[in-house]
Amino acid sequence: MPADDSAGAVRDARRRALRHEATQLFQAALRAVDPQQLVQSCLSGHAGAVRAVLPSGDTVEWRSPTVVVGAGKAAARMAAGCEAVLGPDAVSGSVVVADGCAVRLASIEVVEAGHPLPDVRGAAATRDILTRVANPQAGGILCVLSGGASSLLVQPRSPVTVADKVATTEALLRCGADINELNTVRKHLSDVKGGGLARRVAGAVVSLIISDVVGDDPGTIGSGPTSPDPTTFADALAVLDRYDLTERVPRTVMQVLNAGRTGQVPETLKPGVAVATRCRSFVIGSNRTALEGAAAAARARGWEVHVEPEPLIGDTTDAARRFAARLHALRVTEPLCLLAGGETTVRVHGTGRGGRNQEFALALAAELAGGDLMVLSAGTDGIDGPTDAAGAFVDGTTIERARQRGLDVRACLANNDSYAFFAELGDLLRCGPTGANVMDIKIALVGPFPP
Repeated sequence: MPADDSAGAVRDARRRALRHEATQLFQAALRAVDPQQLVQSCLSGHAGAVRAVLPSGDTVEWRSPTVVVGAGKAAARMAAGCEAVLGPDAVSGSVVVADGCAVRLASIEVVEAGHPLPDVRGAAATRDILTRVANPQAGGILCVLSGGASSLLVQPRSPVTVADKVATTEALLRCGADINELNTVRKHLSDVKGGGLARRVAGAVVSLIISDVVGDDPGTIGSGPTSPDPTTFADALAVLDRYDLTERVPRTVMQVLNAGRTGQVPETLKPGVAVATRCRSFVIGSNRTALEGAAAAARARGWEVHVEPEPLIGDTTDAARRFAARLHALRVTEPLCLLAGGETTVRVHGTGRGGRNQEFALALAAELAGGDLMVLSAGTDGIDGPTDAAGAFVDGTTIERARQRGLDVRACLANNDSYAFFAELGDLLRCGPTGANVMDIKIALVGPFPP
């Protein structure tokens, strides 16, 4: 075998080994945020009483039976944890999840609906949930929430329709609005977000939450259906103005927001009011939980581990360049695993397919060219944008292999076509919906392989 062929074979074998390692660490991160296990670790039930012991050390108790409601990509598996601990005879309720995230439960109804754009199925499921929580006979209302709940809990303020909310959400997503901006608008177009669900509860409500946002604020996760909201109608109008959308969103949207700003429409639930004091919300899992799970697995496999303390946020391409600079600044003498988490935003200006993780990997390609390292950028929900991939692998050979296939990195970035790029190279991570959703993680493996 010629020397260059031999070197290429060694390089390919190393790339496959690193991909396997990164995939194993990604799976470890998912195990750490398994929704059913997170709920089961919190709940206990005995002799008609239910107790939740939270990671914060807080303890909450209520009497059976328990009505379980909620929404999000992980809500079905969170509800499964409730059934497993309390027993199907002691719980009832309904949760709404994204397509592909449903599981069959004995006594809690699971409904699939549209995500990231809401649809009429979500609206119907929300009406059912609002009826259930208004039942004064329930011993306790337990709300399970995770990422995706903002799109799945749908009860527009009249005269806004579901179609109007879809158009507004789509416009905000396309212009690169971050989750806080998006939720500020959605809360003020909804009767269920921004504490709206809490207003319908006959008594007290306890919320167990798996966070998909930077900062883990319960008022932001799922647009805070059981949490008070400090933002205002004026804030929502400012978001639309910032992205020059005031003339492009449906007329009913501006009608409601302007009416709210002048006091003609009630504000969202504010901190300190009586209803808010009946609501207790607890974050039981987050992006940091996933990173810690990956870190523990990496150490056990022989890697030195560093977890970045700050989340990756902002424009995806800019974040990728900052991440590359961090990698280049490392002085690596031992096998090193660098872990980071967060959620970036993509400004869509092309007609291609992809998601923020695939675009992040594509933006890294030129920065890593020739280097002896690999990075996996993946969404913990297993769904990156409107694709069947969770994310993509990128390494020091990506640019070279792309050139051999006639792929142009710059052209694919300009067209937001990261999916086609990595599909051609065979570098997509396809794992299907995971049932979890704690934003994204980046796994970089650098230096020699562990012995």
